Amino acid sequence: MHQNHRYIFVDKQSGKDFNRLEYQLMKRFCEEGDLVYIDSLDRLGRNYDGIITEWKHITRIVNANIVCLDNETLFDSRKFKSMGDIGKLMEDQFLSLLSYVAEQERKKIKQRQAEGIIIAKSQGKYKGRKKIEIDYKFETIYFRWKSKEITATRAMDLLEVKRNTFYRRVKEYETNLKWQVKQNIMSQSNS
Repeated sequence: MHQNHRYIFVDKQSGKDFNRLEYQLMKRFCEEGDLVYIDSLDRLGRNYDGIITEWKHITRIVNANIVCLDNETLFDSRKFKSMGDIGKLMEDQFLSLLSYVAEQERKKIKQRQAEGIIIAKSQGKYKGRKKIEIDYKFETIYFRWKSKEITATRAMDLLEVKRNTFYRRVKEYETNLKWQVKQNIMSQSNS
């Protein structure tokens, strides 16, 4: 069977929300009659409402089709559409049930993860992510960034940190600098 691959979007980011470039591009370019393949139903969302909303947007508003690769026999929207009104009813029922199951699985995973972390912490095995230290390298790059010698993006690349971590460390560093300046002023006035 020959498929016309007009657009192929590969979305490997976490499905925890829809702030995913490839997913948003797919939705923007998706047109009536298109066929959207997804790995599993939870790629449409992590909760019941999110999955249902996304599925219905693509299949009923855009009028495209979705095939879930992990369960093609059950989740191929073309099959439901070919059955008319009864197909729509069946689609809603299956979608509701499996969306609920996906949401419950996600909750269980998060609960087990939290329990595992508590156990690991009690055994001294879990310490969280390694904190990025504010060292000479950080200070050097910080001053290069502050003097506009390099951009923030370049500073993040050099430090090998993400945006949130970079700005958190900058705030921490600047707070420590202010505290040190204040301490120096106080010690000089006491002398």
